[in-house]
Amino acid sequence: MVSYLVRRLFMAIVTMVAISVLSFAIIQLPPGDYITTYIAQLAADGTSLSDAEVLALREQYGLDQSFLVQYLRWIASVLHGDFGMSMEWRRPVSELIGERLWLTMAVAVAAILLTWALALPIGIYSAVRRYSVADYAFTIVGFIGLAVPNFLLALALMYFGYKFFGINIGGLFSPAYVDAPWSLARVWDLIKHLPLPAIVLGTAGTAEMIRVMRANLLDELHRPYVKTARARGLDERRVILKYPVRVALNPFVSILAYLFPYIVSGSIIVSLVLGLPTVGPLLLRALLAQDMFLAGAIVLLLGIMTVIGTFLSDMLLLWIDPRIRLEGRS
Repeated sequence: MVSYLVRRLFMAIVTMVAISVLSFAIIQLPPGDYITTYIAQLAADGTSLSDAEVLALREQYGLDQSFLVQYLRWIASVLHGDFGMSMEWRRPVSELIGERLWLTMAVAVAAILLTWALALPIGIYSAVRRYSVADYAFTIVGFIGLAVPNFLLALALMYFGYKFFGINIGGLFSPAYVDAPWSLARVWDLIKHLPLPAIVLGTAGTAEMIRVMRANLLDELHRPYVKTARARGLDERRVILKYPVRVALNPFVSILAYLFPYIVSGSIIVSLVLGLPTVGPLLLRALLAQDMFLAGAIVLLLGIMTVIGTFLSDMLLLWIDPRIRLEGRS
């Protein structure tokens, strides 16, 4: 068991190192850099820079160094908690991300909890009551949820909310709490605004997880051990919940590792539509401005969240599935 955990932890560290290299390299793939974009913006305003000024700017931001030197300087700073200075905002990257990271996590956790709370019981019910009217209804709703883009659902909710209820749907705070310091009243205002973005962002994931849970449980319900348990006269609820559901949860739990980064990266357009102060719009602006330190830090954090999610899902699988514990001991 301990050796299994050590191996998983070692692989997580190696993966995070690889992610740091890839994230820094991907940010530099587009032609040009931040200085090129900055010069183009000045030229559009009728301002030009001399070659000496351009060279001084490149030296100031370290863009005159090779890729390896830039990466080593960046990753050394990251290990000390310094993600660099944003070229676009002229502020420390840690401050920019820190302002939005907690709100992003609140939205993502709310969407994940909603996904699990709906997908797990509906998936079990659809498998147990296969081909029933409710199963067909959930299947149709699930396919619609997969087909409808999140931003379109957000636009529809905003339209109907204003049309029929006269309310402006959007943001995570009421106008009185947007710039207010943190307090219990502001936290409660945030909680009241979380359901809508959670529903919008969790719709597609919920529909997918329902299908995954239904398919896995249907596969387990036809196993010989289920038929044997029924033949012994065990209670039907115990037969289903104690063994088939636990085994069917394995892929369900494995997908948990990718839900959080998927929600964060897939919420860019939704955040723009709903006016959410999350990391997504910040990443989009950093990519457009080729702000490599800000964009690289966000991509790195998303990758680290994926690795942490994978590690946590492995721990959950150890607890759920005894077969994995036995393999770890062997």
